[in-house]
This record gives sequence, C-alpha cells and structure tokens, in this order.
Amino acid sequence: MKSKQPEKNFQRVQAGFAAYIRDPFNNPQPADVKPERMAAYRELFFNNIESFLSSNFPVMRTLLSDQQWLALAQDFFARHTCTTPYFSEIAEEFIDYLQHERNDAEDFPFMVELAHYEWVEMRLSIAQEALPTHRTVEAETIADLAVRLSPLAWPLAYQYPVHKISPQFIPLTPPEQPTFLLVYRDVQDDVHFIEINALTFQLLQAIEQNPGNTVSSYINRIAETLSPENPERLITHGLPVFEQLLAKSVMVPV
Repeated sequence: MKSKQPEKNFQRVQAGFAAYIRDPFNNPQPADVKPERMAAYRELFFNNIESFLSSNFPVMRTLLSDQQWLALAQDFFARHTCTTPYFSEIAEEFIDYLQHERNDAEDFPFMVELAHYEWVEMRLSIAQEALPTHRTVEAETIADLAVRLSPLAWPLAYQYPVHKISPQFIPLTPPEQPTFLLVYRDVQDDVHFIEINALTFQLLQAIEQNPGNTVSSYINRIAETLSPENPERLITHGLPVFEQLLAKSVMVPV
C-alpha cells in the first residue's frame, strides 16, 4: 500500500501558500518560494479581486478613501471563503461577507443595502432568463388579463434611499419612510431603476408571490386591505399603473 505522506505534505504546502496569498500580514511566507515570486502571486490574486469589486461597487468605492477601500477589500479577501468558482458571483459573495462577517463600527450603516443595490444591476445585466415574445394588449382588456412578473423585474425595499447615495449625500440615519424601487431589464437588455410608491410595491409583490391571476384580482386584493370602503377608486388608479408596467415588460401576460 502506497504511503499518503507525500499527498499530506503537498496539501500542507498548498494550504500555507494560499494562506499567505490571502493574508500575508498574519501568515508566514512559504520558506521554499522566493519572496519576490510570492509578492507577484499575491499582487496578481489580490488585484484581480480588488479590481472586480471596484467595477461592481463603484458608488461604494467613491465613498471610501483609497486606504479604507483597500482595507475593506483585503479583509474580504482574507476572511471570506468563496463557495463559487465564477468571477461573476464574487459580488454576491461580497454581500454575504458584509452581512455575516464584516464587523467594523466605522462602516456606513447603509453599506449592505448599497452593496445589494449595486449588485442588482450587474445580476440583471447578465441574467440568462429571457423575456417572452412581446404581445400587444388593448387597454380595455387589461383588467381581465392574467399576468406574471417578468423574471427580469425585481421590486425592492430598502431602509435607506440607496439610489441617491453619493459623496455629496451620505445619510447616516434611515428616513422615516422606506425606499421602494423597481429594477428591470427591458427588451433591449438595458437595466432600469424606477422609484415606486408603497402601493405599487405591494402590487408587484402580490404578483410575484402569486403569479397567473388577473390584473383586477390583484388590485381588488390590495383594495380590500387599504381601501375597503372605496375599492373602485383604487381600481381606477391601479389600471393605468398596470398598463405602464405591461408596456415596460415588467409584467407579462400568462
């Protein structure tokens, strides 16, 4: 029977090599590799990750100094164990790190929400789902039309107005009202962000959770909750909203 000692030695060397590349400040440099070669490996791996994060989270990058940003990228690189081999999914791993591993009192309170907002655009832009073939719908038939939410349309709710955050606007406390956004990809594969009100968000959530019902049934369901004494008024205002969402392919006929 062959000895497994060489395999164990290789695994130990490999683990030490990877540990130093991820965190050279807290791990010893491999003794059998030249320092300049390790520095080259380290720079290559870290720069790839840092560059990817910068391109996917440009707003967050502008809010931080070079020192703060590099420290954040290094902390992610050293501490988080990615479970995906795909570069396109590193952004999602970064959000997971911010939610569950990052613990820095100096971070902005909206950092996780901002990261998610920035990730959404990238995620929708590369999504493999396709919109169904466009179908013209007459306005008078919309109420009876069975619909579902496009797989490329996401209704989102945030505590902070993430779509307005910039170096000139940095909210440190959440406003009284949450922010509701609709993010969708159109038939030209362009990604759009629209600020919506709470009612539209509830309608879109109802469609997302229970697809395949008629437009009028969704509006009636919300009307029973919000305006039971005058549901007709909500229906009158709701139908034009649905008409616009159909035109944008946010909703699609079943």
